[in-house]
Amino acid sequence: MNYIGKEMRRVDGYAKVTGKARYAAEFQIPHLTHGYILTSTIAKGRIVRIDTRAAEAAPGVIKVLTHLNSVKPVSDEVKKKGEDLSFRALVDDRIHFSAQPIAVVVASTFEQARHASRLIQVDYAAETAHTDFDALLGQAHDPTPEESPKPRGNPAAAFAAAKVKVEAAYTMPIEHHNPMEPHGGIGYWIGDTLTVVNKSQNVHQDREQLAGYFGIPIERVNVVSLFVGGAFGSCLRPNYYTFLLGAVSKAVGRPVKIVYTRRQMFSGHGYRPYYRVELGLGADAAGKLQAIRYRHVLNTSRIEAFNEAFFRNARSLYACPNVEDRFEVVETDLPTPQAMRAPGTISQMFGIECAMDELAYALKMDPLQLRLANYAETDPESGKPFSSKALRECYALAAETFGWSKRTPEPRSMRDGRLLVGWGMATGTWAAMQMPALARVVLKADGSAQVGSATADIGPGTYTVMTLIAAEYLGLDAKRVQFELGDTRLPKAPSQGGSWTTASVGSAIHGAAREIRGKLLELARQDGQAAFSGLDVDAVELADGKLRPTGKPEAGLEVAKLMRQHGLQELEVVHESKPSAERKKYATAAHGAQFIEVKVDPDTGMVQVTRVIEATACGKIMNPLTSHSQEIGGVVMGIGMALSEGTEVDHRYGRMLNASLADYHVPVNADVHLIETMFVEENDTIVNPLGVKGMGELGMVGIPAAIANAVFHATGKRIRELPITPDKLIG
Repeated sequence: MNYIGKEMRRVDGYAKVTGKARYAAEFQIPHLTHGYILTSTIAKGRIVRIDTRAAEAAPGVIKVLTHLNSVKPVSDEVKKKGEDLSFRALVDDRIHFSAQPIAVVVASTFEQARHASRLIQVDYAAETAHTDFDALLGQAHDPTPEESPKPRGNPAAAFAAAKVKVEAAYTMPIEHHNPMEPHGGIGYWIGDTLTVVNKSQNVHQDREQLAGYFGIPIERVNVVSLFVGGAFGSCLRPNYYTFLLGAVSKAVGRPVKIVYTRRQMFSGHGYRPYYRVELGLGADAAGKLQAIRYRHVLNTSRIEAFNEAFFRNARSLYACPNVEDRFEVVETDLPTPQAMRAPGTISQMFGIECAMDELAYALKMDPLQLRLANYAETDPESGKPFSSKALRECYALAAETFGWSKRTPEPRSMRDGRLLVGWGMATGTWAAMQMPALARVVLKADGSAQVGSATADIGPGTYTVMTLIAAEYLGLDAKRVQFELGDTRLPKAPSQGGSWTTASVGSAIHGAAREIRGKLLELARQDGQAAFSGLDVDAVELADGKLRPTGKPEAGLEVAKLMRQHGLQELEVVHESKPSAERKKYATAAHGAQFIEVKVDPDTGMVQVTRVIEATACGKIMNPLTSHSQEIGGVVMGIGMALSEGTEVDHRYGRMLNASLADYHVPVNADVHLIETMFVEENDTIVNPLGVKGMGELGMVGIPAAIANAVFHATGKRIRELPITPDKLIG
């Protein structure tokens, strides 16, 4: 391999550090206007009166749009079918959540629009809003009972008969994505064609919903998103400003830019919902699990049912004959939640892995040995073999590197001077998914290639890994490959989420390169090249600009010369990759092990994560440089979830309180110490042609639980409510 498995610097790195990379709100469009969103001050009710006259008379103001004069959706057929119940702005007088958009002021400058927005007078008929999850817990229900699997075995009887039991509830607060780049974009019409330059994880989905909203053919909508300054799931579907870009620009007849303020980021794109996870684990005296009883409750909005029951880790992580799991929701008068990095799984695993630690202490058993005693050699739910599973190797490598064998098990038994030292561990897992994807490859006779797919790059290095894959399988210098993404004029790709991008789009590029190879082989046969007689496409390769029988560089045929001989300046292929039928015979997942050291000040309750060792098994590693960066980023985000992040809601007003980066505490440099990430590579020929499994979510999954377990080991205090702040430890 020339590129795969070797470190490659980001191909877009230079553009980013020099400012050449253009993010959505940075595009320069002639005659651009600026829109500023005014939001509601109540959480539920309706608008009785909205007076915009003073705003309309303010300097620089072009137009003020409200529900009274905004461009409405042409058809709500999609909503009626239940396919898309997402919130639409400025469609009626109803208020569904606090800080809901109620007007957009369009002016010559941002400052003029913002000033004029403060001149708008609004009267409401307020209704009582209910946003307190705990107060509404009695109303929890399963929104899709017909889709919920039945219990495996007899969990109730097995739990009652178990020798050792643990029962506990774990809670996680609302969290916000808080990417560095605020959400925003630019919309403009040329005739009857709409173009939206947007911050997006799925430009084709944006395009489809915009076309439906305005009732126009999909071909008359273009969406562009070349660079994304972080997203973590917050742009997986169109946010309300996406539709406003089209509506407002249509109303004023000029391009309009709308960008959320940081405060609006807390009500404009969803959030990780509040979670309550209730667990009962029953085991025999040797630690073998006899029963798992699991209940998962999260909040949703009243306008849209949001749930995260797509993964059921209690059923599949550990070998256990008796399992029941319940996934329920509580309806609140808050905005609809949204997927946030490792959705569903990280909340489940926080509960499961903390409960496993509690069970280990109840058994007086090493937490790692407990997990090994319940290791699932095959998928416990389906009985299928894993396409690959190197979790044992991850445990061994991480434990050895960390020095786990030197741990003394008693809480408060390890110190560094006056600081309490705690060691904890947890397991991580994430489904190894692949989605249908299209990619275009154009191989040129000058020895270059253009490759494109309408995927996104929200930070993991998509530009780089796709360039790497194309260069590898086209046999070109990577500097001669140009990869394009983020434009609906490119072939359709799935959203960048779920850690499936490389498996999906990368497989499409791999397949397109194979087709190109087949076309070149046919040209060689037409020329009567004896070296290729009787060979099929899988018996030849492209390397160093040549077509050759696999492993025979001496028989290579120069591709550029071959194409010129046939009068071809380029060869173009659009290939669609799909999950293979073979995958259905196997369980496919990525796994990892996290070992963490914390140091706790016994007087102040301050917790520092001083050391993290993480070993991950996620198939073949394409680019170790960006892969380690992905895993380190996941660890840092897990530290934030465990120790500092949480959105406070004032239930009197249904409003997010700490809606700024000054008050919502994401990890900073001082919070991050030694992080070492390692990979145990798997040779997986089943999961996809590249043998890759997603890692973007996986690196985060076990971190909060491992930290909580380490804090217990350090202090003897079991904190089951995130984040673990000093007030929960002192005293």
